[in-house]
Amino acid sequence: MKIKKILTLSVASALVVSLVGCSGTNKDDKTITVGASSTPHAEILEAIKPNLEKEGYKLDIKIFDDYVLPNTALSEGSLDANYFQHAPYLDETIKEKGYKLTYTSKIHLEPMGFYSSNIKDIKDIKNKGKIAIPNDPTNGSRALKLLADNGIIKIKNQELLGIKDITENSKNLDIVEMNAEQLPTVLKDVDGAVINTNYALSANLNPTNDALIMESKDSPYSNILACREDNKDSEKVKALTKALTSKEAKEFIKTKYKGSIITSF
Repeated sequence: MKIKKILTLSVASALVVSLVGCSGTNKDDKTITVGASSTPHAEILEAIKPNLEKEGYKLDIKIFDDYVLPNTALSEGSLDANYFQHAPYLDETIKEKGYKLTYTSKIHLEPMGFYSSNIKDIKDIKNKGKIAIPNDPTNGSRALKLLADNGIIKIKNQELLGIKDITENSKNLDIVEMNAEQLPTVLKDVDGAVINTNYALSANLNPTNDALIMESKDSPYSNILACREDNKDSEKVKALTKALTSKEAKEFIKTKYKGSIITSF
C-alpha cells in the first residue's frame, strides 16, 4: 500500500529540524530520502523502487506540496535529494538563498499549458480578460513566454520576466500572479491560467487533452534530480540517478502519462 506523507509548512519545518538533529540522512546508508511533489514525481519514484531494491537501497519518499521547502530541507540535510523542479528554478533559489545545491541529471519535461473553464480557444480571450500565472520568477517568466509565443502579449527579450516586462497588451488583459499550486482552483474565476503540469495532473486536468496551448518539446525546463554539492558523488545519489534514468523509468513515463510528460534522457 502506498503511503503519502503530506507535509504542511509547519510539519515540514519540524521534520527538517528533527531529522537534522538526529544525524541527518546518514542514519541509514541504505535508505535514500527524497523530497518530491506528489504528481508526477512521487509516482515516478514509486515506479523505480524495484530498481533500487536490487541495488540494496530502500527509497523513502517525502511528499511536499509547495516549491520552497524541498530545497530548504535538502540544504539542511534532512533529504539526500529532491525531485520536483527544473534547473532555472534551482538556479534562482541558489542565487537567492545561497544554498550549496546542484543536480545530477535531467529526468523529464512537463510542458506548461494554458487552461480555461470559460473559453475553448485561446483566440476567444476577451478584452480586459483575466489570466492567472505562477508568481515565482522562473515559472512566471515561463508563463509569460508561452503567452507571447502564442501572440497574446509581447514581452522584452530577456530570461527572467515579470508583468512589468510586458511591452504590448493589446487586449488590456489583467494578468495576475498567484502561488502555482493555487492556479487550478481559480479556473472558474478567470478567463484562463498558465499551470505547471504537476499541478494540472493533481487537479485531474489532462495536459494533452485539456490545455489550449502548451510549451514546445524543446523547452529548457526539464525537471531534475537535485542534491547537495557535498553528496553529488555519493553512492546513494548515483544509484538514484541511475534508477531515474533507466529504461524502466522511461517506459513508465511513456505508458503512464501518454505524452503529457516527456523524458529528457
